[in-house]
Amino acid sequence: MATKKKTTTKKSTSKKSPAWQRKEGKNKSGGLNAKGRASYRKANPGSKLAAPVTEKDPKGKRAKRKKAFCSRMKGMKKKLTGSKKRNDPNSRINKSLRKWNC
Repeated sequence: MATKKKTTTKKSTSKKSPAWQRKEGKNKSGGLNAKGRASYRKANPGSKLAAPVTEKDPKGKRAKRKKAFCSRMKGMKKKLTGSKKRNDPNSRINKSLRKWNC
């Protein structure tokens, strides 16, 4: 009498991280792309994450937002990065500063 082997299938329990944390949610020139911003909003309900202000001379609220972002990121770059990252044109912080025209 032949005995049958039980076959078990393993279900994948590993979850994919949200797009804003992966390469597909990041813009090559710095910051997040539309897919990354959408996944961030989904993961953090109530957040007000908006697209970058890329104009050279924005007006009104956009100008204030750009000024605040640039000053905050320049301070982070100065304080939180080593000389290697500070001078690397491909670091995420330098890419985002270029994208915002800081």
